[in-house]
Amino acid sequence: MKAFAERLGEAVGRCGNPVLVGLDPRAGMLPEGLRPEKDASPEQVAEAYQRFCFEVIDVVAKLVPAVKPQAAFFEELGPPGMVALGQVIRHAATAGLLVIVDGKRNDIGSTAAAYAAGYLGPGDRSAWGGDALTVSPYLGNDSLTPFVDAAVERGAGLFVLVKTSNPGGGMLQDLVADGRPVYRHVAEHVERLSAERTGPSGYGPIGAVVGATYPDQLVELHEAMPHAWLLVPGYGSQGGTARDVAGGFDANGYGAIVNNSRGILFAHSRAPYDTRFGAAKWQQAVEAATRDMITALRAETPAGRLPEA
Repeated sequence: MKAFAERLGEAVGRCGNPVLVGLDPRAGMLPEGLRPEKDASPEQVAEAYQRFCFEVIDVVAKLVPAVKPQAAFFEELGPPGMVALGQVIRHAATAGLLVIVDGKRNDIGSTAAAYAAGYLGPGDRSAWGGDALTVSPYLGNDSLTPFVDAAVERGAGLFVLVKTSNPGGGMLQDLVADGRPVYRHVAEHVERLSAERTGPSGYGPIGAVVGATYPDQLVELHEAMPHAWLLVPGYGSQGGTARDVAGGFDANGYGAIVNNSRGILFAHSRAPYDTRFGAAKWQQAVEAATRDMITALRAETPAGRLPEA
């Protein structure tokens, strides 16, 4: 199997856009007809989440290169939720999408190795079948090594938290050590890990999470990690715009994937899609919001240089 960075680049080029659809199901926000009752059992909620995510996947699979299921919303439901998460991952993979599992995992030694073995590896290369996984770097290099080894061995990828989109991230990430903020130290480590393992595209399997809500740092970190794909959260509901994410791409429109979760999943309840579609046509709202994001990114960022799908 090809390395993750090569597969991601091919998927972005094939679709002509870098949109990543986050799968963050929330019971109270599901469209009528799918929304579970307030006293619904975990099994019933998990069934609703699975059905909702399946239908989102069926809409976006023809449009975007990848999806990002957020494990927390499934884990909240206990065992039924985890079964649903597994089914969602498999359905997305069958639909031809790359799957980035958003679990922000890490630990040390054999525990880190177990996380890596469980999540990393598409198809039957791992129990969960993830093409990539988000991980935290704050236990140090030895905690990342098992993930890196598993990713390289199985053709998977990692996205290391570097400069996250939340306002409180700066409490640690912006602290200055040896004359540079901590996020720069993490970025330089990510760049080393990826540069040592680059493929024909010039990108390696170790990427970084850098938020759209910090556009100046996004430019800085793209320059600091030229061999690393960037996963860019914060677009849409968190305030990030197409113009804000422009600095994350290389000159040809590769090198970054931009996540949008609520703005796509629940477009039926948000302007301008609520009046055009509403809950009865929520899938059409998902498609319209996805297409509008594609158009905005192609107009405002180097992604416009990608071949049109």
